[in-house]
Amino acid sequence: MTKILILEDSKDSLNAVAAMAENVSKSVSAVPVNSLEEARAALHQAQQPFQAFLLDINLNPDDKDDISGMIFAREIRAKKEYVFTPIVMITSLANMELSAYRELHCYQYLIKPYNEADIEQLVGKLLFLSQQGETRERFVMVKKDGVNYKLFCKDIICIRAVTRGVCFVLAKEEMRVPYLSIKQLMEKLPKEQFLQVHRMCVVNCDYIECVDTVNGLINLKNGETAEVGVTYKNRLINRIKGKEY
Repeated sequence: MTKILILEDSKDSLNAVAAMAENVSKSVSAVPVNSLEEARAALHQAQQPFQAFLLDINLNPDDKDDISGMIFAREIRAKKEYVFTPIVMITSLANMELSAYRELHCYQYLIKPYNEADIEQLVGKLLFLSQQGETRERFVMVKKDGVNYKLFCKDIICIRAVTRGVCFVLAKEEMRVPYLSIKQLMEKLPKEQFLQVHRMCVVNCDYIECVDTVNGLINLKNGETAEVGVTYKNRLINRIKGKEY
């Protein structure tokens, strides 16, 4: 299911766009919201991530300088799960287009007045992107020197805590990322694939070659060795039950 949040101040326009979007496919679920407060609440309460956002830039027709939609777009982009999610800005202000593109990396903009064909074409593209995304490989986003990096989980062998940060041991290189902790990482990584085996180390279970529970050591397929902490030993044993390493 492709879930699209639609933010528009005019209730008539909001209901019309939501209906048009859902008419494109049974796989589309529109979540219409009428204000910045409603949008924030919908984002906070969502049990599953949204696959796209349609945001009206100006939510107050009486204030030509209102940019509530852009404020919400900034809040969306600040969340790690929405760094690359398509955002479409709805606007009648031509001068806002370039700003939205440059600052927020918007997927597209929709100029008022628009018609049903415009919505159908746009939602068709968003649906395609969403379906493509469902088959994409898992990844984790990290920031280093002000730049966001996408690290694919299949390439992460293990992660070790280092002074004031962590070090990713990847299939082809190592990457140090400052100001990131093991605890913060465990909130981002898929728990079925990664396991913390020491307060200073997380391993990718797909790279485990053998486990020495007596000596508390894990041999990884790249030749690395990871130490198993006493408090993590039982968790490791429970994980490897039914598997052979």
